Amino acid sequence: TILKTIDGGINWTTQTSGTTNGLEQVYFPVANTGYAVGWFGTLLKTTDGGTTWTAQSSGITTRLMSVYFTDAITGYTVGAFGVILKTIDGSSWVSKTSGTSNHLFSVYFSNVNTGYAVGNIGTILKTTDGGDSWALQVSGTTNALLSVYFINTSTGYSVGSAGTILKTIDGGNNWTTQASGTTNDLRSVHFSGANTGFAVGDNGTIINTIDGG
Repeated sequence: TILKTIDGGINWTTQTSGTTNGLEQVYFPVANTGYAVGWFGTLLKTTDGGTTWTAQSSGITTRLMSVYFTDAITGYTVGAFGVILKTIDGSSWVSKTSGTSNHLFSVYFSNVNTGYAVGNIGTILKTTDGGDSWALQVSGTTNALLSVYFINTSTGYSVGSAGTILKTIDGGNNWTTQASGTTNDLRSVHFSGANTGFAVGDNGTIINTIDGG
């Protein structure tokens, strides 16, 4: 299922995705060009704002969990068993060595060269060369990390199972645990400013910070 709104979320219309596979995430690097990823290596692309979607070859059959683009044609997707794929033309995807077999649930880039992927057993990976190589970071947790977001090149957050929230202020070299006040799994995190952020998760959980966590 892919839904689209053009009135700020008041109404939503179903788009024809062309697949019955489960879809995990959608990302639009520019207004009309977007990508969706999902089960069995599914990769979809639209160039007309979602009116039509075409399948791209991922070269894999494992689940893709997250997709992120740093510009109109350079993008990344991560998934099960440590899979990381990269495109530099928005069409063809190549596999990159992640150095882990843990499932990766979220990928985010703080600039064109520096990116992060997070996943099972507290896995945090960092790249400083545009995704060509990835290094394991010390997260300090064995809980699954389900989402990662950076507000600039230094300060970032990751959230996950059992209410886990981690924060870094040095570009991912060190991570500290923050008190979320919940034991529900947290599945997504986003900041609207330097200090204001939201995390959402299981059982309808929504938590908010106004002081940087």
